[in-house]
Amino acid sequence: MLEKYASFVINRPYLVITFVLIVTVYLGWHSRDFRMDASADSLVVEGDADLEFSREMNARYGTSEFVFVTFDPVDELFIPEALETLDSLRDELASVKGIQSVDSIFDVPLFKVANVSLSEVADNIITLESTGVNLEAAREDLMSSEAYKDVLLSSDGLTTALIVNFIPDTTLDSLLETRTRLRNQARLEGLSQGDTELLTNTEILYTEASITAALQLHEDIVSIRSILDRYRDGATIYLGGVPMIADDLITFVRNDLVTFGTAILVFIIAALAYLFRKLRYVLIPLSCGATIAVCVIGLLGLVDWPVTVISSNFISLLLIITISLTVHLIVRYRELEAEGVCDSHHERLKLTLTNMVVPCAYTSLTTIVAFGSLVISGIPPIIDFGWMMVMGVCCAFVLTFLLFPAILGLLQGNKSRTESKSIDITPALARFTQSNGPLILVVAVLLFIFSGLGVSKLNVENSFIEYFDESTDIYQGMLAIDQNMGGTTPLDIIIDMRPSNPFDSLDSENPFGDEEFFEDEFFEEEAESVFEDEGDDDAYWFTSDKMQELIEIHNFLDELPETGKVLSLATLLGIAYELNDGEALNSIELAVLYNRIPDDYKETLLRPYVSVADDQVRFSVRVMETSPELVRSELLAKIQSGLVNEFGFSEQQVHLSGMLVLYNNMLQSLFESQILTLGVVLLVILAMFLVLFRSMKLAVIGIIPNILAAVTVLGLMGWLDIPLDMMTITIAAISVGIGVDNTIHYIHRFKSRFHEFGDYRQTMIYCHGSIGKAMYYTGFTIIAGFSILVLSNFIPTIYFGLLTSLAICLALAGALTLLPQLLIIFKPLGPASSSGTS
Repeated sequence: MLEKYASFVINRPYLVITFVLIVTVYLGWHSRDFRMDASADSLVVEGDADLEFSREMNARYGTSEFVFVTFDPVDELFIPEALETLDSLRDELASVKGIQSVDSIFDVPLFKVANVSLSEVADNIITLESTGVNLEAAREDLMSSEAYKDVLLSSDGLTTALIVNFIPDTTLDSLLETRTRLRNQARLEGLSQGDTELLTNTEILYTEASITAALQLHEDIVSIRSILDRYRDGATIYLGGVPMIADDLITFVRNDLVTFGTAILVFIIAALAYLFRKLRYVLIPLSCGATIAVCVIGLLGLVDWPVTVISSNFISLLLIITISLTVHLIVRYRELEAEGVCDSHHERLKLTLTNMVVPCAYTSLTTIVAFGSLVISGIPPIIDFGWMMVMGVCCAFVLTFLLFPAILGLLQGNKSRTESKSIDITPALARFTQSNGPLILVVAVLLFIFSGLGVSKLNVENSFIEYFDESTDIYQGMLAIDQNMGGTTPLDIIIDMRPSNPFDSLDSENPFGDEEFFEDEFFEEEAESVFEDEGDDDAYWFTSDKMQELIEIHNFLDELPETGKVLSLATLLGIAYELNDGEALNSIELAVLYNRIPDDYKETLLRPYVSVADDQVRFSVRVMETSPELVRSELLAKIQSGLVNEFGFSEQQVHLSGMLVLYNNMLQSLFESQILTLGVVLLVILAMFLVLFRSMKLAVIGIIPNILAAVTVLGLMGWLDIPLDMMTITIAAISVGIGVDNTIHYIHRFKSRFHEFGDYRQTMIYCHGSIGKAMYYTGFTIIAGFSILVLSNFIPTIYFGLLTSLAICLALAGALTLLPQLLIIFKPLGPASSSGTS
């Protein structure tokens, strides 16, 4: 089969190139459909109970997407000039197409400035825009109100925030609800043919609606930034919020694709030109790499498979892998040329293919296994990254072994051979290994011990803000909001309350008896309407005992060092009690007050925090992302246990929801996923070694240097306190999958030549001078290629690049020192022949 394959691609190069060209043009056409996704959906698992509960609560409590704009004027905030500028900024932001409203200090009532009793508040609303308002009094009013402090105004009164609310996408929400329901039904009980068709159509419509929504969001964010830029001369302004982060991440992905692709392309051209000193050996690898990149991008566009932040470097990785394949082919061809094997250019090329296709197939398979192991991580962007690379590596292998021999076969053999740059490193490593065997083994054992201790120190807790460079808008915006506006990461605490009715024991004919129940005649006059209106049972829900418990829960959450601003029904109660001369309202007064609130105010003031129909309350907490005490899992456990133990709720009554919970779920799954993916990679590769080498001893020897490289990097991460995240979790599996390529090539060459030398040391010296050079070339290319990832603005990508480079470097060093030393010691190919000394 290998003979037939080699003969076909060499003897019919035009047919092969035409076929590849047709495929490339077809897929290249679909590359226009290639897109990127940085939405929250790309970071969570469909079917996750916390995700579904979060979506349900968002719908119930009417929460919508928004961004913060912090405004810190050069001069004082509460002076006419600064407020006029702020008002102008608010109006411009409100005029953006996708903006529903802008909340600001101009829109909220100033209760202390109004200086009226609770019964008169509704008829005496005063705001900052009211005529004749004393600005200093307004400032004091806003700073002293728990409803406004650290929400619209910083605690020092110097910085204000504009909350820019986006228009809800009801179509997208409806499609998401339908898709989730049908997916759950399919998972639990199966779908009918009609429901299956409905799910297929819903998936298509949801994708289209998501693309439209992302484009609209990007336009809105660009418009917002354009407006903010016109006001930066007179104020320090920052933009923050989940929608802005999602949009910026897409920009990062796009920039990374261009930056990494360009940087690696330049590096590859320089490296190939330096190593091989011949134009054909630069252009052929580049042609293969470009063809594979276009085909894979087009294939992703064809099947509508978006790239996320995690998979944004897939093109760079494919270029590196493709170049490593072509370098091995070039080096082998030039070895045969130097040895004078085969007089014919085509025969030499044919022998190159038959020599290299099997080891390259196995190296590609081990790389596929490494990336394929990521699909069991359970984390969507990592799963997608794994599948993308599996598909990409398959394309790289197939297209390289079609295009490389077809193009080279069309060219004439070298009339005068140009020597490649002499590399003395691999022969030097052979001499070092021969002379320092015990030292190599001791260092390996010490590295294993060092790594084992470091791995025990690995953790997954990290701060989201630390994912970004300090110069980015994301970092600066999150820092400003965290420090001045009470935290960035949202956390919702949902509590199912205990049902009660305070009026059950009251005489319906004379509910107040002879006791003077009200101090304010307003409440006494209005109370009768509560009992006369039998249809309004919602007012009965607001009992004094229940409200007091909500205030205590609010205070408990607010006192936690990791939490920033806490908003709840207790916040509104605090205002009401303050207006009632600091006195708490009894149950009937609360019912009267509820009835007096207009319906539109109930929607805006009460709905975000209470669902009377579900006997449920919501506490909206913003967590301080920059808090040194923040450990998400511990914070969530502390809140859960506190509400259960201190307030007597059952665990079933307390629900934690929001972005912090979903992000924490992902973090907690990383460590388990790391062990699982690495374990799967090692087991599968060990099985592949057994098939390839047909020797358990060779299989174990071959995998040891790669295990050492992977655990050394993990141990180093533990010692340096670098946490596992969505990028670094992939390092160990990928480094083993790619690093083991060197092992395969080395052992394959060692086995094929051992019978000629009959001596382990002599065979080692030969292998270092032949396949060792190819390993060095490809290793150098891969290490430098991954190092280019330091150009990213996304810190996990930088860690990924540097640590993977280190792992590949260690694997290469191990393959050229530890591996031959193990071969010499354990003699897996049998004893040396009498003609040589081992």
